[in-house]
Amino acid sequence: MTRRREKAVQPVGTRRAAREFVFRVLFEADRGDLPLDTVFTRAEGAMREGDDTFPQLSADALTFANELVRGLEKHRADIDTTLRRTIRGWSFDQMAQTDLNVLRLATFELIYTAEPHPPVIESAVRIARKFGGDDSGRFVNGVLAGLSRSLQSAGVAKADEQADTAQD
Repeated sequence: MTRRREKAVQPVGTRRAAREFVFRVLFEADRGDLPLDTVFTRAEGAMREGDDTFPQLSADALTFANELVRGLEKHRADIDTTLRRTIRGWSFDQMAQTDLNVLRLATFELIYTAEPHPPVIESAVRIARKFGGDDSGRFVNGVLAGLSRSLQSAGVAKADEQADTAQD
């Protein structure tokens, strides 16, 4: 089976496209039990050669994708711990790999970046709907909405503690 190569495709510069690119890399790395950075490098090369498996990303979107991959590598254990606490009644073995990887990517962004939560969640839901099962979008939305609320509550509590400490 050969892959189409389209040389005239314009690069996509959106963060959503970068997230989808990273999702595909994360999925492939987990599926093949390969290092994330190795799969990212291979995917980037394939994209540059015109392979339509991965969306063509602009330089800015590719930089953002690279930041996501580096962050996922660095914080993977913490992300998984957070997801295990957040998702009650499901083990990672019971979950679809698609849903789990979408959740990992979005959880990284929610916790470790300054990205506003609504667009991160919206992108995750779209990716889950595109690549997952019938209920993936709803499942991902529910998990991430709950996580976002708990992070915002924790952030408010932390800000209150810092304000109290500053007044003393």
